Order: sequence, then C-alpha cells, then structure tokens
Amino acid sequence: MTKYDVSTSNSLYERAKAVIPGGINGHYGFSVKKNGPKYFSRSEGSRFWDVDNNEFIDYMCAYGPMILGYNHPAVDEAALKQLKAGNTVSLASPVMVELAETLVDMVTAVDWALFSKNGGDGTSLAALVARAATGRQKLVKVAEGYHGVAAWMQDGRAGTIPADSEHVIQIPWNDVEALQKAIDQHPGDIAGFISSPYDHPVFRDNELPADGYWQKIETLCRKNDIVLIVDDVRAGFRINLAGSNVAYGFTPDLICFGKAIANGYPLAALAGSDALKQAAQDVYFTGTQFFNAAPMAAARATLLELQKIDAANVMTSIGNKLNKGLIDVAASHGYDLVASGVPAMPYYRLANVDSKTHRMWIDECVGRGVYLLSYHNHFVSTAHTDADLQRTFEIVDDAFTTLGPASAQIQKAVPS
Repeated sequence: MTKYDVSTSNSLYERAKAVIPGGINGHYGFSVKKNGPKYFSRSEGSRFWDVDNNEFIDYMCAYGPMILGYNHPAVDEAALKQLKAGNTVSLASPVMVELAETLVDMVTAVDWALFSKNGGDGTSLAALVARAATGRQKLVKVAEGYHGVAAWMQDGRAGTIPADSEHVIQIPWNDVEALQKAIDQHPGDIAGFISSPYDHPVFRDNELPADGYWQKIETLCRKNDIVLIVDDVRAGFRINLAGSNVAYGFTPDLICFGKAIANGYPLAALAGSDALKQAAQDVYFTGTQFFNAAPMAAARATLLELQKIDAANVMTSIGNKLNKGLIDVAASHGYDLVASGVPAMPYYRLANVDSKTHRMWIDECVGRGVYLLSYHNHFVSTAHTDADLQRTFEIVDDAFTTLGPASAQIQKAVPS
C-alpha cells in the first residue's frame, strides 16, 4: 500500500502557526505528526477525509462525541429543524424540557438534569453541587483521572497555582483503603468522590473495577455523607444506556455526561438524584451558550436513536470483533497486542516491543487510512461496519509488514 501524501495539511499547518498558538492547540495538538493528517475536509459515517482528500476509518470518533456516525440523518434533521425555529434566544426552548425528560427516563439513577457545553462544565458543576450540599471543601479523585481543564483539576500545569487544587485529594484506582484513609485524615470535610466508571488514563493500560470495588466505595460514601460523582463523559452510553454505573452494580448521586450525548453537537449534562436537587438549584453556574436549542434537539434525537438500536450492545460487539482481529493480525507478525478497557473504548499497546516501535506502528496505520493514536483509548461507533473492520485488518497487516517481525524490532532495541 502507498502511504498518504499530506502536503496540503502540512502547508495549512504552517499557515496556522502564524495565527494560532501551536497551529493546533489543546488535545488535538497532541496528535500532530509531520507525516499525518491535521485538518479534515468532510466526514460521513465511520470515516473522515483530510484536506489532501485521504480517507480514514476513524477509531477516535472525534475523541468520543461521534457515536452514531458522522452526519447521522436523524440527528442532523432534528438539529436543523430546531435551528430554523431558533437556537440562542432570550428564552429557553421547550426542547430543553423534553431532553431532560428523555435523559431522566433513560438513566436509572437520576431525577433531574442541567445542561452545558463541555464535559468539564459538568464535572465543575458537580463539584459545586457537592460542596453546596455538604458545606465541605475537599474532593477526592483517582490519581491520573481526567475530569476537564478547570484549574482545580489541572494540578500544577502552566498557569495554575497550588491553591487551585489544594482541596483535591488524589488516591490510587481500585484502592478502597485509600479512600478510608482520606476520610480518616479529613473527618467531616470531604464533599465528594469523583471517578470515571473504570480507570482510563491517557498514557497507560486501562483498568476495570475490581470485584466489589464500587459497592465498597458507595458504602463508604453513604456512611460518611460524601457525594458520589461518576464522570461518565467519556464512557457514557458506550457501556450501558442506563448509565455505566449499572454495569458495575452501584448507584451514584451525580453523573456527568458529555461527548457522545449529542453525536458531536456541543452539549454536556449533569444529572442527579432528588436529594441534591435543591443544591443544584442553589448553585450559580451558567454560560451564554448553555441554552442553545439546536444541540439539545440533536441530543434528544441521539438518545432516542441509541435506545432504538440497542447501541451499547452493538458497540460492545463491534469492539470485541475489532480487538480480536487486531490481536490476531499482530500475533501473525510476532507482536503481542494488548487491548484493555471496555470493548467500545479500547486502549491498545504492543507489549513485547518498546514504545517507539508502538508509535511507529500507529504512524504506519494512520499513513494508510486507519486513524488511531498511540497514547489514548480509542472509540467505536454504531457506524463501524464489518467492511470497515476487514479493511482495518488489511491496513494493519500491511503496517506490521512494513515494520518487519517483532523479533527484528526487539533486536534493534537491545543495546550492542
């Protein structure tokens, strides 16, 4: 296979750097490679095309928002209909009420919902609600857990100060005793515990909850009046449509949704129990664009479609096929591919070679039309087809062939 030419992307990137810090900022900037795509021209279903007109099967799904396929007709139709009627107006739209009712009916642990734009809005609002409800200061999070870019979650990055996160306590994943220790060290001052439903850090294997972990965490939170917050921004609707917590047998007080909730339209939600409804009403957290009606219409259409097609189980099936196929192709070249996390959000790592070889393999896949990253969990959507998977396996096979057998890569990595 011939690797893609990305000269138009590279030229545009040079232009961008003159007027945009870094050319492409934020998390999109992390994926920039000299020989990789940088800007898209169009998208459809499970694929996008870059500005050089190269076609890619997309396993990042816009970092999660795309769940039904790009340009899904039912979602786009609902958004366009509402857009023509009005989007940002001096009053809220009835679609906000309809969306809240749909979400509450669908997600078993919640009784109300508030809407915003990004997942980080939801987590920040959750922190405020927990503090308002308890009158306490401190929050406990899992180490390396990502809950947005608000200063209280940045922990020492550029532009932050120690005071921003001084009331945030970090504990290891799957460590119930660590939460108990934090409670003992800060009696009566922990407002909330926030975690994703399973551990999906950016730079290492993902890890599911140990047996009984969430039940023990819930018991500790209930005993000590700590608000239990699930950040379901990334995994939401890909594990269980009723809430990822349902798959793991526990009931949170607050759930943060984002990414896939509107199939790419800008929307996020914080949903919670009746016990926290007054606290949520008391907190002031708003934004000019929080009441956009078109994204809400898109979200309601997305949720209805997800239920109609049993989307979480569909994506689990697709993810299992993808994982098995990739592992088998890797093994045929002597590589040990590890797929961790849940099937609909797999994290990939070549276990028997160094990280440089892993990155080289990813680059070879991207250069032939399979869009993967070397450092982040991936996503499947209901739009990924068996034909997509078969084409993926062919490209991945060619990428491994180009690298050569694993034994050769291992030999290169051994100092002479």
